[in-house]
Amino acid sequence: MKSSQLLTALLCCLIGVSCEVHADEISIAVAANFTAPMQKIAAEFEKDTGHKINAAFGSTGKFYAQIKNGAPFEVLLTADDETPTRLVAENAAVAGTQFTYAVGKLVLWSAKPAVVDAAGEVLKKGDFEHIALADPKLAPYGAAAIQAMKALGVYDVLAPKVVTAENITQSYQFISTGNAQLGFVALSQVLKDGKIEGSAWLVPAKLYQPIRQDAVILEKGRGKPGAEALMKFLKSDKAKAVIKSYGYDLS
Repeated sequence: MKSSQLLTALLCCLIGVSCEVHADEISIAVAANFTAPMQKIAAEFEKDTGHKINAAFGSTGKFYAQIKNGAPFEVLLTADDETPTRLVAENAAVAGTQFTYAVGKLVLWSAKPAVVDAAGEVLKKGDFEHIALADPKLAPYGAAAIQAMKALGVYDVLAPKVVTAENITQSYQFISTGNAQLGFVALSQVLKDGKIEGSAWLVPAKLYQPIRQDAVILEKGRGKPGAEALMKFLKSDKAKAVIKSYGYDLS
């Protein structure tokens, strides 16, 4: 082998070793409403960076409890901005890494056409047996649903009909299977190619506190190249395009 060929081979080996050293597998916790967008973003991120993502999806409140109990998550994407702030204050997340990656929208939805009207009057009529929403103690979208019903003055009447789901994904399942005729979900869950199947009312933002969804690097992700790369990627135009395609606003 000529010296130039040997040098090229050595460089290739060194580059390969370097890539292996710097390619991380990142364990992340993601709010359930952001499942579909995150799956798309993860695929693009892995293709562009070589880092791998191991994602768990669930309610923000449960993830908080798991993190406090030592769960091995390195990055957290919540459905609120309070949980990351709290984790930073409790030295469980890295100060200075928190930012809003999306602003969510609440929808009253039914899998069947003509059940939910375009003005949400169905809530005042109350001619249904069950209405689903995510646990307001664990899921910000569930808390937003309660706020909206109270603002409309219908909560006390509808409370006996509420079916509480563990998270926003289960709320969607209750409605899609017909166990609840209608309920509250995230717009991102029912928006497909710019259209909503079934019937829906986009709840006016003035009826609930803004759902600012924040991301933060957790203590177990401190100094990890993969965690830092993911946070940077979430701010990229490529990631923002995916986020907007699912109906989210950007901060």
